[in-house]
Amino acid sequence: MATTADLRVGAVIRHNGELCVVLESIHRTPGNLRAFYQVKMRVIKTGKLREERFRSGETIEFVRVETRNFQYLYKDSDMFMFMDQDTYDQIPVGAEVVGDGAKFMKEGLEVQIARDEADNVVQVTIPNHVALRVTATEPGVRGDTATNVLKPATVETGATVMVPLFVNEADLIRVDTSNGSYMDRVKE
Repeated sequence: MATTADLRVGAVIRHNGELCVVLESIHRTPGNLRAFYQVKMRVIKTGKLREERFRSGETIEFVRVETRNFQYLYKDSDMFMFMDQDTYDQIPVGAEVVGDGAKFMKEGLEVQIARDEADNVVQVTIPNHVALRVTATEPGVRGDTATNVLKPATVETGATVMVPLFVNEADLIRVDTSNGSYMDRVKE
């Protein structure tokens, strides 16, 4: 067990039975009150933000998490198969752990998988941007670049992304995986 003085950004702690990543830790000493730590953290399983106050010197359970690079192979019903790029071992990961980023994963994508001491997968982190090919959208018309109007487009993974009117089928686009928004066209 460690104390609040050991809190650092990026540390993983177990709080109320859930694994949380510390995003921010500020030591506060208000006037005539006792000192405390104001901690902003993200629950790994749900992705929700949480703010907590810890008394100075309070014990906290830190969890050792190992992160390694894996390659996404394929999806089998509600399980995603990943391959360790160093040992070539394959591991299945449930859809609830992968989360919303699954709709932007295509075969061969390199991801980071975090595992705890018991070798359980606690988090799958996909890249911030991925290049995906547009498979279906309405055709663009010449001169449609002057406005900020968007249209839906289906990409190769099956996800729907709102794109500008000038994007056509078979175009390669860059998508922001955090919110699923169009960024730009990729030159081939």
